[in-house]
Amino acid sequence: MKKLYNFYRRNIKNSFVGKLIHKNVIAFYLTYKKNLSDKAYAYHRFNMQFPYKLNLDNPRSLNEKIQWLKLHDRTPLHTICADKYAVRNYVKEKLGNEDILIPLLFHTSDYRDLKAENLPDQPFILKTNHTSGHNVIVKDKSLLDWELIRDNYCKWLKENIYKSRKEWQYKNIPPKVVAEKLMLDHNNKLPFDYKFHCFHGEVKYIQVDIGRGSETHYRNWYDANWKRAPFKWTAVFKGKETDPATFDLEKPKQFEQMLDIAKRLSEDFVYVRVDLYYIKGKIYFGEITFHQDSGNRPIEPAKYDFELGDLVDLTLIKNK
Repeated sequence: MKKLYNFYRRNIKNSFVGKLIHKNVIAFYLTYKKNLSDKAYAYHRFNMQFPYKLNLDNPRSLNEKIQWLKLHDRTPLHTICADKYAVRNYVKEKLGNEDILIPLLFHTSDYRDLKAENLPDQPFILKTNHTSGHNVIVKDKSLLDWELIRDNYCKWLKENIYKSRKEWQYKNIPPKVVAEKLMLDHNNKLPFDYKFHCFHGEVKYIQVDIGRGSETHYRNWYDANWKRAPFKWTAVFKGKETDPATFDLEKPKQFEQMLDIAKRLSEDFVYVRVDLYYIKGKIYFGEITFHQDSGNRPIEPAKYDFELGDLVDLTLIKNK
């Protein structure tokens, strides 16, 4: 399948004929993918991205173990924490306060409620609670086409990304649109995104996303002592990989407190990513993610995929 896809991408997709048939090929592929079982889809996607075959009987690399966790580590708490609205109560209960939560200004299950008069008179960000990437930054609500926004959220509220990504925790989230206060740093830009990768309740590595959504989106990696990690684990945005920047970042002044928060929020899980912000001297919660890039992006050099995999003890799930 991987060889066929690469041949199509190199020789057909960008040709005159390829452009004519591309939409039909994509439609066929999406239907094919949707009809795969969760396990078959895990094999399909993994074997397209990696030079070795997925082994679910004896997973060793972190990406392999993420595939195994997607299939076998499923609890109602996973659904709660994947829900960007419901997770707020989980965070409040775990930490004993809600000061860390970004102010919630509005929420609805009905796209028709998305009208300027219903929304706050301050900058905010609209997002869905059950998907990712469906965000609208609103600095002045009077300048936006709210009919277009309603049309978009009408479609987005009907999406169930479990069907396309086969990550079970998204399957039963009641869809909502939420509006949170737009949090900007002292330069009036989107803040750095500190993503704490936690293994059995311990922070091992921190991913810092710089310039999210821009052409200069970098992703630096640090260990729990704020030393540069010897690997990269990139995503692709706008056709560009989120490689580490050549410059280093200063450790946040409240880094130890951020470590403690991430540890407390991760203690119920084998492997999880806890996202935090540090804005103008205060820590804010972002979200909880269970399967980094769905376990389908290589860690480079590849030996670190296996070293990080050693940090995950699946017997704790198998023996439940």
